[in-house]
Amino acid sequence: MTISRSNAPEIPYVLDRIGVLMRPEPGNPLEVEGVLNPATAWGTDGELYLFPRLVSAGNVSRVGRARIVLDEGGAPVGVERLTPVLEADRGWEHGSNHGGVEDPRITHIPQINTHVMTYVAFGPTGPRPALAVSADGERWTRLGPILFAYEDNLDTDLNLFPNKDVVFFPEVVPDPHGVPSIAMLHRPMWDFSFVRPDEAPPLPAGTTDDRASVWISYVPLADVERDIRALTRPGGHRFVAGSEFDWEALKIGAGPAPLRVPEGWLVLHHGVTGTVVGGAFVPQDNVHYVAGALLLDDKDPSRLLSRTAEPLLVPETAEETSGTVANVVFPTAIEKIGERTFVFYGMADSMIGVAELRRTTA
Repeated sequence: MTISRSNAPEIPYVLDRIGVLMRPEPGNPLEVEGVLNPATAWGTDGELYLFPRLVSAGNVSRVGRARIVLDEGGAPVGVERLTPVLEADRGWEHGSNHGGVEDPRITHIPQINTHVMTYVAFGPTGPRPALAVSADGERWTRLGPILFAYEDNLDTDLNLFPNKDVVFFPEVVPDPHGVPSIAMLHRPMWDFSFVRPDEAPPLPAGTTDDRASVWISYVPLADVERDIRALTRPGGHRFVAGSEFDWEALKIGAGPAPLRVPEGWLVLHHGVTGTVVGGAFVPQDNVHYVAGALLLDDKDPSRLLSRTAEPLLVPETAEETSGTVANVVFPTAIEKIGERTFVFYGMADSMIGVAELRRTTA
């Protein structure tokens, strides 16, 4: 795979489609507007479970749960639906004419023996990231919205901005000061086209590009061990990566939990081109979502080592090019099954696909 810098380490991975994993179930009122953008987690029974975003009439989302069915070779080929695990039943998860709990990502963090789910609460002020935790992947407890610590060096408050694509690392990592921490990637959105320019809060100090980019924040492990709710109060915010190539021209965002590979941390991300009509909180038009990869330093995951100059997956199939939002592949989960690694992704905001992540060189 071609990389963006001549002295950067290679990213020797490709994505090969397996097929459609989950389609909306005819007659199911919870899925009439699509199933998409799932999380995954292993259960205590040794089974792998899918946590899809289920969209009912009126664009109201909830987080479902389904057992993933594997074929004889260990590839995911279908699902058995179970009871949803998260509904939009809090006031801060509902707004005017919209609402829901959207786009879950789940990371199991062995050091705290917990599954951590991030999701987007589409509430009164737009999309805000929130957390829930579980010991078994079946019963979930909300921790509430994420409240980013205020830091003078940014000269602004990240909580003033919408934020999406929050995902935790699966291992404790050092923060920039060497403190063992639980880290999250996230995507603050600086686009305030829905307010008057003189009402928009200032961009963080040193930020000159107003396109949504990938940032990282940290919570010291010791704080989480004292109180799991510390996960909702990250600090040490740093920019990681922004748009660089034509296929990322509108914005980028993190996908599944970072995957440890020999070269560092592999982060699948989406790159977006096209236009958004009317701001961040209305339906999108003429957009094109593709999937690429970033490589982060395992000793300092705020440091970008390399990125793919070309996407690993682009909308090509009928399910990816036609749907609620056409031309979308949106990776949100990654799992190793046996000796193979699979990526689960949203297809045109309507269905869920699966692809195999394959290493191309030794």
